[in-house]
Amino acid sequence: MATTADIRKGLTIQMEGQTFLIADFQHVKPGKGGAFVRITLRNVKSGRVIDRTLNSGATIEIVRVDTHDMQFLYKDGDSYHFMDQESFDQVFFDEDLIGENAKWMKEGVICKVSFMGNQPLSLEVPNFLELEIVETAPGVRGDTVSGSGKPATLETGAIVQVPFFIEQNEVIRVDTRTSAYLDRVKK
Repeated sequence: MATTADIRKGLTIQMEGQTFLIADFQHVKPGKGGAFVRITLRNVKSGRVIDRTLNSGATIEIVRVDTHDMQFLYKDGDSYHFMDQESFDQVFFDEDLIGENAKWMKEGVICKVSFMGNQPLSLEVPNFLELEIVETAPGVRGDTVSGSGKPATLETGAIVQVPFFIEQNEVIRVDTRTSAYLDRVKK
């Protein structure tokens, strides 16, 4: 058991009979009354986000979570196949675990997969990926007023906004957290 003083982002806890990941927290000490902690929790199974308020010093149950580096191999129907980078065991996960990260799944990408025992809890893709543009409109000369850019479809199927000078078949670096174009990769 731990207390609210041990709370930090990314910690996995057991509460109300369910397993949650702490997405955000804030210690609050008002002028009147006792201190408390506001926490934002994400259910590891359903992905649902809830907010809870705990009195300062309240006990929480921390869940042990192991993280493994796993390489994405291929997609087969609704299953995503991965290989553990230490044991070389191959496992597959359903689309439920992959979730929004499906648009970043490129063969060979190393992801961090969190496990509670043998049950996978979450999958995290790298923050930055280098991906090839498979489709984008040609840039129109002199069209620099809008500043927002143009949509480009990447090799994984993700669509990001890129500057007008970027062309098809170029490789770009993308921030997977925000789906934002960062820069062009030199060949």
